[in-house]
Amino acid sequence: MGNSAILNLGFRPFFAGAAVFSALSMLVWLGIYVLGWHWQPGGLPAVTWHAHEMIYGYGMAVIAGFLLTAVKNWTGVQTLHGLPLLLLFLLWFTARSLLLVGDAGMLVWAALADILFNLLLVAALAWPIFKVRQFKQFGILSKVILLMLANLLFYVGVLEPYPWGMQAGLYSGVYLIMALIFVMSRRVMPFFIERGVGETATLTNRAWLDASSLLLFVAFWLADILDPDSLLVAWLAGSLCVLHGTRLAGWYAAGIWKQPLLWVLLLAYLALVAGFALKAAVVVFGISPLLSLHAFTYGGIGLFTLGMMARVTLGHTGRNILEPPPAVIWIFGLLVSGTVIRVALPLLDAQHYVFWIGLSQLLWVLAFSLFIREFLPMLFRPRADGKPG
Repeated sequence: MGNSAILNLGFRPFFAGAAVFSALSMLVWLGIYVLGWHWQPGGLPAVTWHAHEMIYGYGMAVIAGFLLTAVKNWTGVQTLHGLPLLLLFLLWFTARSLLLVGDAGMLVWAALADILFNLLLVAALAWPIFKVRQFKQFGILSKVILLMLANLLFYVGVLEPYPWGMQAGLYSGVYLIMALIFVMSRRVMPFFIERGVGETATLTNRAWLDASSLLLFVAFWLADILDPDSLLVAWLAGSLCVLHGTRLAGWYAAGIWKQPLLWVLLLAYLALVAGFALKAAVVVFGISPLLSLHAFTYGGIGLFTLGMMARVTLGHTGRNILEPPPAVIWIFGLLVSGTVIRVALPLLDAQHYVFWIGLSQLLWVLAFSLFIREFLPMLFRPRADGKPG
């Protein structure tokens, strides 16, 4: 690898892999959905493959890169690097490859590689946390363990002992990633905003809101798995929309619009709030449940992960996060536009549904391609300030 720094810290290979895979897999999905390609990736129905790989392929890669880097910061203990990091990455890569080009006969091998990747990631995160007895991090670790179990549930469902497991595994994956976003947002967003707006920002946090939003979200997740889009789910979604909308309003400061790395996270959170409103509207107004799902995934998870990958890459390669490359405005802008097109336009003009989906897919591919062009060189090169990492 010469002077490459790609295996120095977890964010480097996993952010690079996540970005490239995200653009490639969305291109494949565009080809299947819009252009009518006859392709059954991994022997799965194409829509099932798309859902699984955006959650457990792309999403888990971002989580792995972020947490392997963050846990080192939190605990002061070196996380995976060098050959062990490469081996963990190759397990992730093997699972993605088998599910992309393999057939139904390869599904068991894909499942084994994927679950082993999840298991070893949990072990790699748990070791430093338990070594320094930082048990307050167990809330985050527990969500990664639950993601592994939800992924296992998906594979059990696909391999047919329990067919309901497929749907439960996919929706649990989305909701667990959202839960991670809510926890991380509560930890870092007020701090990022206060540091980044360049003015005295007075942000509001409420302990009752933190507790109630967590309890209601667990109830919402379980209710939507056991009795999807029921009246109870609509009531819980409406309540969560109000709670998270209140939290977001307490974090607002006018100065964020000068900082792309701040407004992208704010808009991601807003997409999640809108997703809860649309989830309630499924029952109340009979709209398609796919609109709320994509407000959560394309808008919320997509924007948040892209914003965090940009921020972590700049910060951990020794660059100034308050002066990101000018291209980030285009990168985030493309994904914000894609969110509006994917979620709002089918609601307003259902006649051109396939066109709106295709356009949003194209904008996703463009956003991630631009991210790759701008950030991949940073991930491969040593830190700009000469420090290790």
